[in-house]
Amino acid sequence: MLEVKDLHAKIGGKEILKGVNITIRDGETHAIMGPNGSGKSTLSAVLVGNPLYEVTGGEAMFNGKDLFGMQPEDRAHEGLFLSFQYPVEIPGVSMVNFMKAAINEKRKYHGLPELKAGEFLKLMRERQKIVELDNKLASRSVNEGFSGGEKKRNEIFQMAMLEPKLSILDETDSGLDVDAMRIVAEGVNKLRTPESSCIVITHYDRLLEMIRPDVVHVLYDGRIVKTGGPELAKEIQARGYDWIKEGTKVKG
Repeated sequence: MLEVKDLHAKIGGKEILKGVNITIRDGETHAIMGPNGSGKSTLSAVLVGNPLYEVTGGEAMFNGKDLFGMQPEDRAHEGLFLSFQYPVEIPGVSMVNFMKAAINEKRKYHGLPELKAGEFLKLMRERQKIVELDNKLASRSVNEGFSGGEKKRNEIFQMAMLEPKLSILDETDSGLDVDAMRIVAEGVNKLRTPESSCIVITHYDRLLEMIRPDVVHVLYDGRIVKTGGPELAKEIQARGYDWIKEGTKVKG
């Protein structure tokens, strides 16, 4: 699915990623944890093609294709999806029109005909149920006036509609109460398939108790310094990151 080798990247002249290596196979869920400033959100931004970040070394292959050789929109059409930590509002653009345009652009990229209105609305109703998205929210402008939890739920709804091959959830649990987190986690779990994979970026173990990862990585100072199973997240929750910083000198 995704193979990243010796990835280096910077922003504003400052190097953030200093040699990241990670391999994600079909059907796997990986969690990336780490203290603030370690490079977690930078990694997600670089993978999806945020132009503010410059790749200065390394490579990333996505389903056999050079990820860094693609434009951001082509990465999305190929099946890469990012759920933002802080979803933006788009006043004046309805969710219906936004999702219809996104889906039909993806279909056009793959040489498929546009969905007919009836087919699209049926799909939208089906996917709304997955994340318990209210009809009133679905008919409003994108994220306009939404609470933090509603915005995150809306992101998972978009994920359900687009059916990506690799979803990156960048601290999607940030600011969520228990009920909203449960709905988001259940939506992610329902969307799992043997062909799709997920990267969950988080500070806390509580989301990972609901979305059980296959692999947990610790990103520190621009490198992945430790990798383990779900038990690693629990150990971090109990002990913090200091023991990893002091006892690990593994290069990314």
